[in-house]
Amino acid sequence: MEQQKEIVFTYRQDGQVEPIVLRYERDLPHSMRREPAPPPPRDAAPWRTAIAPPEKSHKSRWGVRLFVGVSLLAALVCLGVGIWYVGQYGWALPSNEPPPAEDSGGQPEDGERYHWDFDSSEGETTIPRYPVGGEARLSLVVPSDQPVLSPGSVYDEVNPSVVTVLGRQKALSSVGTGVILSADGYILTNYHVIAGCSSCQVWVTGPYGENLSCSASLVGGDEDKDLAVLKIDGKDLPAAEFGVSDDLQIGDPVYAIGNPLGLELRNTFTNGIVSAVNREVEVEGVSMTLIQTNTALNNGNSGGPLINQYGQVVGINTIKMMSDYDTIEGLGFAIPSSLAVRWVNELIEYGELLPQPVLGIEIDRVPRRLPDGTLAVVLIHRVTPGLSGEAAGLRAGDYVVSFAGQDITSTEEILAIRRGLFVGDKVDIRVYRDGKYLDLVMVMTAE
Repeated sequence: MEQQKEIVFTYRQDGQVEPIVLRYERDLPHSMRREPAPPPPRDAAPWRTAIAPPEKSHKSRWGVRLFVGVSLLAALVCLGVGIWYVGQYGWALPSNEPPPAEDSGGQPEDGERYHWDFDSSEGETTIPRYPVGGEARLSLVVPSDQPVLSPGSVYDEVNPSVVTVLGRQKALSSVGTGVILSADGYILTNYHVIAGCSSCQVWVTGPYGENLSCSASLVGGDEDKDLAVLKIDGKDLPAAEFGVSDDLQIGDPVYAIGNPLGLELRNTFTNGIVSAVNREVEVEGVSMTLIQTNTALNNGNSGGPLINQYGQVVGINTIKMMSDYDTIEGLGFAIPSSLAVRWVNELIEYGELLPQPVLGIEIDRVPRRLPDGTLAVVLIHRVTPGLSGEAAGLRAGDYVVSFAGQDITSTEEILAIRRGLFVGDKVDIRVYRDGKYLDLVMVMTAE
């Protein structure tokens, strides 16, 4: 249809023969034009044309495609950043090229590390202090006639003695586990759970399963031993029974109760076996002798009990092994109760540990036979200058026959005796040297 460009107006006066014609030859405004709608495409259904013109539908589909593409790209970027973060900060990802296995002498390989459940703060721990010198003491019980308990019975026996430890550190909070060691409210946990904190709360499970929140004071703690003793106001609290970790054997069943990953999974119960005893490891430059277990331990289990088959606490769970190269499972470690008992009692009595005595000798773990037929004596490899062994006259190559009046058949026996010694104690030691027996005296010096 052609555009109408002419409008004719006729004006005629009375008696006028010819009309006067006025012409307007400019294009009409757009709003006055009458243009027919474009015909629908041949392949489009009438209803489709009516509700979604083809041009408009095409533009909408393009927008959706663009949105989906951008979303997928953002998701891939986030996934890549997440994988990088995980590889950098702790969760182990499998690697196609693990490092060669070598004897590291108790040191983790490059990329492998012993990991605290909670990163210790370098700041000062300012939790209000509780007076030292309390009457409570930790003691170990030998299970003479106690029956072996089922896993459920172990949980029922120990769980009432397990508490949640919440340390406050500026705007942050740490979550760990603790064990009640006396009916009047002394509680044992890891030092790194409350390191750098200014206040501490302990959640105790009431007789009906309710959470009872108690303000806790710090009796004493030691960062190197990773032990701390807290005190809450309490009476007739369910104290746990502690057993002798020296009696553990590889393969013995053990259990753990704790708060893995925070408060949502409180008092989680896991089981495993003893993987190694007296395992020497180095954590952040500190040498520790620990129980190795495959019992599942996670963040929040720190300070919780490692329990034997008699329902006795034989260790305090403290660290686990991690790796940047490979997936590591079932490598957890606990402080042995046979070592902790002395430290805990010193923390209660003095608020800190007394100087620890050392022998100053390195001895072979393999028993030897002497020329006269005497079996199971230990060989001294090295004597450290300036310590007890050198002062007593011991030499490398000597064989230790007896120590503190007890015949020696293994290294563990010497270490067990040393735990009860203090700096300044005089100890008799008998050695075999060049075909002769020598009786010497060692005066314990501090490490």
